[in-house]
Amino acid sequence: MIATKTIEKLVKEKLDDKMFIVEINVSTSNVIHVYVDGFDGITIEQCIAISRHVENSLDREEEDFGLEVSSPGLTQGFKVREQYIKYTGREIEVLPLEGEKLTGLLKVADDQGIVLETSKREKVEGHKKKQLVVKEYKFKYNEIKSAKAVISFK
Repeated sequence: MIATKTIEKLVKEKLDDKMFIVEINVSTSNVIHVYVDGFDGITIEQCIAISRHVENSLDREEEDFGLEVSSPGLTQGFKVREQYIKYTGREIEVLPLEGEKLTGLLKVADDQGIVLETSKREKVEGHKKKQLVVKEYKFKYNEIKSAKAVISFK
């Protein structure tokens, strides 16, 4: 079986400073799935270049393998800190380990965690109409069960 560390080293050789590895999976039947992304997105051409580099660096005579290189996709949950940083200033959905699912603007993403700003209309005492209430939630990465981008067609 091909080692994940070997694949990771080969992939990193083709990444620039705006790209990052999201996940690498190597199945028992040597099917390799590489998910890469970039702060400015990633192109098909960049995926092809990574795929060719990995494929040309491994010996099929020694071990046969299948290889897929792609971006993680918009509907996939975040797996690495860099994905949070990429989506700073955008709307995301967060399911904390404790509490209910929150949707809001990702204000901050750093080494310690994230700050999520939510806003919704709620009944406030002393007002007849519902008022817009803005709240900030701070989470450490280990307090987040899942998070993903909110896709909007506005």
